[in-house]
Amino acid sequence: SLNDKIKKLDDEVIVYPAHGPGSACGKNIGKETWSTIGHQKKTNYALQITSKDKFISAVTDGLNAPPQYFFKDAMINKNGYNTIDSVMTRNTKALSVNEFKKEVAAGALILDTRISDTFEKEFISGSLNIGLNGTYAVWVGTLIDINRALVIVAEEGKEYESILRAARVGYENVKGFLKGGISAWKNSGNEIHAITSITPQDFADKVIAGKQNIIDVRKISEYNNGHVKGATLLELSTLPENLNALDKNKTYFVHCAGGYHSMIAASLMKANGFNNLFNIYGGFGKIKETK
Repeated sequence: SLNDKIKKLDDEVIVYPAHGPGSACGKNIGKETWSTIGHQKKTNYALQITSKDKFISAVTDGLNAPPQYFFKDAMINKNGYNTIDSVMTRNTKALSVNEFKKEVAAGALILDTRISDTFEKEFISGSLNIGLNGTYAVWVGTLIDINRALVIVAEEGKEYESILRAARVGYENVKGFLKGGISAWKNSGNEIHAITSITPQDFADKVIAGKQNIIDVRKISEYNNGHVKGATLLELSTLPENLNALDKNKTYFVHCAGGYHSMIAASLMKANGFNNLFNIYGGFGKIKETK
């Protein structure tokens, strides 16, 4: 298709991406919101290859297994689905603190969609933090069973977006959101938890002191391009199944590339009984600027 159809188009033909950077099913996808055939022919590695076998090898090398929701979405699309309006009407339900507690007691997972810098300071025990400011739907679909009941903690005014973006990838079993958010939880006298984040320089000082069990949650391709000496690679997508290999009595320093994914990882670890955690601000991008 690329060689016989796409590359034969005029250079000025406009191209719009079907996915954004970081897509689980793509590789080296650019951040541009539009491009042209001519620009892509000059800059896109996948358009430089004429051999079918070499093309397949190049675009699939280093890709992880697809997230679990990919297959569920295909089934939903094939078998039929509820309208988004009906899903939103059912799922956008304001829950009192007591109603929220009942849903959690019944097995609902707390999905906290606030940005990591806010989440880390105060959150409800057992919460998984996947911020709306990143690739939210992808990580919801990667880390959460599509059939799992969810309750939402969000920044005020972001409840609808939190539920909508999850519904777009098939997550329709949302029991509602905590009315009043974390403030309502605290004002009712309930316990809150926190995760400690430290600067890359503080991290470097602790590493020098020899007190490190470093967890790198980036992709293997990122890790292979450079990592902290002694760091253990546990890709975020596979972290849930690898937690049993870690010791809950040890102290862990968790980092990713920029900070978004490491807080997801830290919240996941915290929810599973790991209490001695440090998240690294700025991730590897900032760590490598230290000595």
